[in-house]
Amino acid sequence: MKIAIPCRGDRGVAGHAGRARRWLVFDGEQGGPARLAEQIELRPEQVFHHFNWSESHPLDGIEALITGSAGPGFVTKMRKRGIEVRVSSEGDAYKAAGDYLAGTLAPPPAPGLMQWFCRVRDMFSDHA
Repeated sequence: MKIAIPCRGDRGVAGHAGRARRWLVFDGEQGGPARLAEQIELRPEQVFHHFNWSESHPLDGIEALITGSAGPGFVTKMRKRGIEVRVSSEGDAYKAAGDYLAGTLAPPPAPGLMQWFCRVRDMFSDHA
């Protein structure tokens, strides 16, 4: 199973998947360890807020995506590509990937101002 996580710094889970350029892709099986498989740096036009959804994408083929924040439009678009989106308060990408495989991923963070901003922005974005 391949799991993609938008990253800030070396290990931090980025707060907004639709604007992330750097991604860590982990590989593993349910109940097993997560192994870093690759790092992907998206070109500006591949960032989801600017992406043409009818094209192929470097993250196609992943099965799950873990992020700190994602609007409902983004979640719907990813689901149509066969990708499960999980929003979590876990801040470490390596731990988040391992916890996902173990079935113990931390729940989403409490709704905050940024989450509401993302939802409003999604309403007016072509990725929604």
